[in-house]
Amino acid sequence: MPPTYSPFRDGPWRHLADRDVWHSLLVSALAVLLSGGLLWLFYYARTLQVARTAALAPRRARVLLLFGKRLGEDGAVDADYAARIARVHALLQQDPARETLLLGGRTGAGLSEAAAALAQLQQRGLPAGAQLRCEDASTDTLENLRNARELLGTDSGPVALVSSRYHLPRCLLLAQSLGLQAEGVAAEARWRWRAPLLGRLALEASYCLWLDVGRRWARLIGHERMVGKVT
Repeated sequence: MPPTYSPFRDGPWRHLADRDVWHSLLVSALAVLLSGGLLWLFYYARTLQVARTAALAPRRARVLLLFGKRLGEDGAVDADYAARIARVHALLQQDPARETLLLGGRTGAGLSEAAAALAQLQQRGLPAGAQLRCEDASTDTLENLRNARELLGTDSGPVALVSSRYHLPRCLLLAQSLGLQAEGVAAEARWRWRAPLLGRLALEASYCLWLDVGRRWARLIGHERMVGKVT
């Protein structure tokens, strides 16, 4: 029987034991305080803009990266993840020649997020010639992209990041930090002005601020170890 998933051991919360994480968090919090909160508002506005205007299909990218989402204890896919999977399925129906990489490790019932997506896509029916690969060793968005970069190689060209609208700003920011040419593709057909989504976007804006300010600070002071953790 596989061990139970724990966010403190297997998920992003495990990074809280890293002193560089606390260093970057402290610097980011100080930057927000010194700006009177205006810096956070800037990142929130930018995050909202990306979420609202995300395209429904890639413009140039020939490779699709589908971001996973934590599964239920019984391996169930929630509505957000189902929408991401449905978007990839629609794109493959339009153009089966697109290479597709399914991202995400184990987070529920011993099943990886990538395997759950593959099963869902197979149930929906895949067009002949569809090229799908699973990357099931990652546990967060940064690892998703790092592992995808290794699997695709440096000459893969632009990639399309397929995820929920609220998640795309962080995906794009991390892809840029890793040197990937990327464009965002939204799972949902349109942005909806709902309080839960605005709250989720506030959290994502905070993530983006922390990642971006922390990275810029590390480069400014020449802290190579910190820079290496997000590149």
